[in-house]
Amino acid sequence: MTTYNDGSPLISAAGLREALASSRPPVLLDVRYQLVGAAAGGPTAAEEYRAGHLPGAHFVDLDRDLAAAPGAPGQGGRHPLPDLEEFGAAMRRFGVCADRPVVVYDGGPSLSAARAWWLLRWAGHRDVRVLDGGYTAWSAAGLPVTAEVPAEEEGDFKPVPGKMPTIDGDGAAAWARSGLLLDARSGERYRGETEPVDPRAGHVPGAVSAPTTENVGADGRFRPAAELAERFRALGAGERETAVYCGSGVTAAHQVLALEVAGVPATLYPGSWSEWSSDASRPVAVTEQPG
Repeated sequence: MTTYNDGSPLISAAGLREALASSRPPVLLDVRYQLVGAAAGGPTAAEEYRAGHLPGAHFVDLDRDLAAAPGAPGQGGRHPLPDLEEFGAAMRRFGVCADRPVVVYDGGPSLSAARAWWLLRWAGHRDVRVLDGGYTAWSAAGLPVTAEVPAEEEGDFKPVPGKMPTIDGDGAAAWARSGLLLDARSGERYRGETEPVDPRAGHVPGAVSAPTTENVGADGRFRPAAELAERFRALGAGERETAVYCGSGVTAAHQVLALEVAGVPATLYPGSWSEWSSDASRPVAVTEQPG
């Protein structure tokens, strides 16, 4: 039985091994990301990639390839959606084609890989999967890794945006009143107990706390679909249309991915809290879950 063409947005290490040996192997994108990187004395994501990656995988820099440079405060947040021409050119250099599958991975919990998954889907690619457990799961299975950097390729993918739904700040405010708006950040940040990055602490009034960390197990792999469905059902997903935000639109993509695994369609607020909190005219809540 195939483990690849099962309709899931995830693929296991075994399924990817099978896919790579098929007549239609996927393009591999390594999207490992370090928020602090060398500043904390550790290796950067690029250094981790050069030390070892899946054979044939191209390194994707999240800040450079999957986001535009931050603009004025409050405009697009810390990771604005990338310029379409630049995003398309980067994907084509990595060999991405409209009719060729793509598999993205990161170091394990798939936070940054989910950003690549969501962007490619939003830009019109129809066959993108995330390696469940990432590089850690692949190497733990004893599968081959390499330090050899592949040459650039010639893909033909041309982004056509809007294939995944999005909202802006006004939409998020309205969604929190009439639908289900999930806050994918930690509970501490949601409650306003701490805010290490953005201008103000708290959350969008009416949003419901749903930390992304609860989507995965200790091994960095997604929880089974039934467990995720139960988790989101308990938060109200399914009863109301669902939208998600986080700090800068990266981990919220992970939440959208988990919701898709659970069979729940979801909308992303790309600007997220970094955009919302930069606008002094927007209200901030620091209460527990709305009643």
